Amino acid sequence: MYAIIETGGKQLNVEVGKSYRVEKLNVSEGDTVEFDKVLMISDGDELKVGKPVVEGAKVKATVEAQGKNKKVIVYKFKAKKNFRKKKGHRQPYTQVKIEAIEG
Repeated sequence: MYAIIETGGKQLNVEVGKSYRVEKLNVSEGDTVEFDKVLMISDGDELKVGKPVVEGAKVKATVEAQGKNKKVIVYKFKAKKNFRKKKGHRQPYTQVKIEAIEG
């Protein structure tokens, strides 16, 4: 069984028992979170597609960790102008483990 959910402006294909990194959510580690923007649910033989979301469908997950991704370096350089600019960015994320898909 799998579902396609929307969180953080992105769509994610999720299955029960697997862990995923999503855009940062304001919840603490160990808490449960519900995703109610479920776009599609499949249980092998039946397929439910929402317009745009499936009515009454929820995906329940447990927050495993809060963290930051590896640093991405942004380096700007202009030849012959002595212009160099270096910046780094670490995108925050929330790691969740999918417990149940309802709907």
